Amino acid sequence: MRRFSRTSAALLRVLVVAGPVLLGLLTALYAARPSGFFLALGAVLAVAIIAGDGWILARRHWITGSLALITQIAFLIFVGSYVASPLPPPPPLTDPLPQAFPPVGMAMYALPTGVNHRTAAFAHRGGSPWEKWDSAMTAVLVRHPQGDVLIDAGLGRTIASQFKQMPFLFRLGTDLVPSRAAADQLDAAGYDRKHLRYILLTHAHWDHVSGVPDFPGVPVLVTAAEHRYIDDGGWVTATAQDVNKSLLHDYMFEGGRYLGFDQSHDLYGDGSIVIVPASGHTPGSVVVFVTLPGDARYAFVGDLVWRREAILEREERPWIVRNSIDNDPVTAQQSLLRLTAIAIRYPQITMVPSHDPRAYASIPQWSRFVKALGKSRPSDTQVRQNSL
Repeated sequence: MRRFSRTSAALLRVLVVAGPVLLGLLTALYAARPSGFFLALGAVLAVAIIAGDGWILARRHWITGSLALITQIAFLIFVGSYVASPLPPPPPLTDPLPQAFPPVGMAMYALPTGVNHRTAAFAHRGGSPWEKWDSAMTAVLVRHPQGDVLIDAGLGRTIASQFKQMPFLFRLGTDLVPSRAAADQLDAAGYDRKHLRYILLTHAHWDHVSGVPDFPGVPVLVTAAEHRYIDDGGWVTATAQDVNKSLLHDYMFEGGRYLGFDQSHDLYGDGSIVIVPASGHTPGSVVVFVTLPGDARYAFVGDLVWRREAILEREERPWIVRNSIDNDPVTAQQSLLRLTAIAIRYPQITMVPSHDPRAYASIPQWSRFVKALGKSRPSDTQVRQNSL
């Protein structure tokens, strides 16, 4: 009985000291993947820690109590990193709205390829842990007379095998629900792939590159910095490492200032698709500005932020997310504030964080567009005539 009591006492000491660390892990897992299991386990653990604290105080185990106090304060600080903490407002943007001359008939379509069930708390500081957020995985097809462009590729046909290669903790905290790959959506409409000139990546993380292998032979546009990052980015760029190296085409930023960004690259020379460097999330992350006929303007910001609130409220990702996902958190702050300045000065520009499903509301979905043509498999000539 005495041995059992000593064992129980030792376990209680471990619980009150190490329990807050495990509770922090469960908090992070729940924010990333709102599972009732994580919530229930966290609640039970919290009650057990409180009970253990009472026992420690009653027995006056001051050394253990001091260690427990340190880890519990650390837990509270960790939880506090999810609380709203707006960055300082950026200087007002004085740049004029750039001219653009999109060709007649240029069009754009969204191709949803899946979602990841998370919470708003995972996306940005101040987000509610009780607000469910379906993190979208969407490719965007821009149809242009000089050649169509796919902005990111979404989840591809082999996402199941790609996902199995990722670290255990990441898979544990990820509730990925793939739908139809972008390539399959285009093929179902009889889309002629010879019109697809480029795949343009906002950055090279797995969920933006997964569908690239479904488009063999299509050049993939990346910055030189992102090209180098692909080779040493670890598991998050493992999918990109499998892309045929001959298909990775670097481009330069030979253009001047564009809406607060110091450099730019005008893809077709008409101002309809302009790319600016916006490092931070990855070394070669970019923002893609698209202007359509009628002057509808969009900014595809990749993963600089995950939800629009982060731009409007100047909120970074929570500490643990920021420091595990962002390549350079300080530079990411600067890029975020540039977006904030643009959103304030030019609210007519629709900001499109890659994973915010609401940001695609004004972009027609490819499948609905094809359905509106009245045939299940229209010819590509019909698709092109109706989109151009």
